[in-house]
Amino acid sequence: MTDVRLTVVGNPGNRRVRLFTDAALAGGLAAPTVLPWRDLLAGAAPPPADTLVRVDSPGEDAEVDRLLRGAATPAEHGEIVGLAAGHAGLRRALDRLASGGATLLNQPADIVTMCDKRRCHARLDAAGVPVPPALPEVTGYAELRAAMRAAGWTRVFVKPAHGSSASGVLALAVNGTRIVATTPVEREDGRLFNSLRVRRYTDEGDVAAIVDRLAPEGLHVERWLPKAGLADRVVDLRVVVVAGRPTHAVVRAGRGPITNLHLGNARGDLAALRAAAGPAHWAAAMTTCEQVAACFPDTLHVAVDLMFLAGWARHAVAEVNAFGDLLPGVLADGRDTYAEQVRALLAGWRPTAGANGPGPAGAGANGPWPVGAGARREATCVS
Repeated sequence: MTDVRLTVVGNPGNRRVRLFTDAALAGGLAAPTVLPWRDLLAGAAPPPADTLVRVDSPGEDAEVDRLLRGAATPAEHGEIVGLAAGHAGLRRALDRLASGGATLLNQPADIVTMCDKRRCHARLDAAGVPVPPALPEVTGYAELRAAMRAAGWTRVFVKPAHGSSASGVLALAVNGTRIVATTPVEREDGRLFNSLRVRRYTDEGDVAAIVDRLAPEGLHVERWLPKAGLADRVVDLRVVVVAGRPTHAVVRAGRGPITNLHLGNARGDLAALRAAAGPAHWAAAMTTCEQVAACFPDTLHVAVDLMFLAGWARHAVAEVNAFGDLLPGVLADGRDTYAEQVRALLAGWRPTAGANGPGPAGAGANGPWPVGAGARREATCVS
């Protein structure tokens, strides 16, 4: 058995923790110690310096969400509330985690950035990664409409800065006096909920009420770029990049603009998408995914939401996910995303020295790891 001490910060019993544990055992490692998010947030000591630590999603646990937000009571199931407070709580918890001196496989500064769509978009844009144009920050519906008019845009995606799983996302189209917002947001008694049913709001008052309710949490607004389609569905990709190399991809195919699989959309045909894009455009898209990972060089894996635009000649990155490696049943060379990460660790991948600091991660020395080297409501969760 290889002498590697692993700890997973996660929610015990969650399938993410279970799948990574299975991969570690299959790779000849000891079962990782699990540090529950609840314990970390309640003051448990961080792992010691001789440990490799994987930070997994704190989502899908109402008590963890309450602790992150510093709230007195848990949110109602699926309620969209306290997103900014939850992000601030996540940052504090990650700073505490890093203080123990363990080697973190996903860096606190990187997680914090990926979980803030505004900061992540700015980092990618500065690095030359193709991203949709974005509006300056808006503080409400009236300001949003004014900014759209100033930019000459009639279609945008309105996203909570700290949301995930399409929670709070609106695909907004305006044509004269006609307005359509496609979204999984459900309104009830003045509150907002993340729903498994995508709906269309056509009353401007309803749309304004949703945007104004979300705005104090922080909004990121991007131009709505037309995605490529296969058959009668629009498609995009979730690409997992491990140690700098794109390894796994899933096609998300939907009949509307929001393609998240948990919203009733389907997994599409990856071979058909690659054929439609053609070898040169596919290779360019994968190079972009490598560029994204290079923005976070000391984090073992990132998950890239990438869209080919209509005509297939261009592509853009919609989001980067810190905890987006849960792709059940998706194998590459017989390995799932977790086995791929274990393989990278066994081959020697490590973050550069001092990468765990609270500030932005420095330039990494690892580089890409070469192949062959050793309508009910859904709970809001993180990526």
